[in-house]
Amino acid sequence: MSIMSNDPFRSREYREIQRDHLFRTLAFLLENGMEFAVAAEVEYMYFSPELPAGIRRSFAPVSLFVLSGYTFESAVVEEELLRFEAGFGKENVGAAVAVPLLAIRQIFAGERPVAVNIAEPAPDAVPADYGRSMEALLNNPENLKLLKKKKKDGGSRP
Repeated sequence: MSIMSNDPFRSREYREIQRDHLFRTLAFLLENGMEFAVAAEVEYMYFSPELPAGIRRSFAPVSLFVLSGYTFESAVVEEELLRFEAGFGKENVGAAVAVPLLAIRQIFAGERPVAVNIAEPAPDAVPADYGRSMEALLNNPENLKLLKKKKKDGGSRP
């Protein structure tokens, strides 16, 4: 079955509905301290610093990212992005990750799929300056102190 260009599921209106649903679902999970996983399209994700090629190649086009422990505690949902910090590969290479909400295909709480997205992300879904702003955030010693304190305190949310 081919998708026609006037497919309502590719419309701006539907994309906004999906983005809002994903945002609200993620916010609910974060506010309630419920760890979760997202299946996301890796081609739209941004890693800062960039992951080594071997790790990046190990990802399937749609990969599952489990947000638990420190990764969950570092997670923030914004209007267009889910951001978190995680370690990858055997070496546990750390990176700040930005996932455009519409690049998330599914959200799981435990084994339950709690959200499914069929809308396509915009090609420019990650802001061009995201890497620079995240690096600036992480390079500020005061921000690092806050992150370490948050981790030490068990990452309690306000």
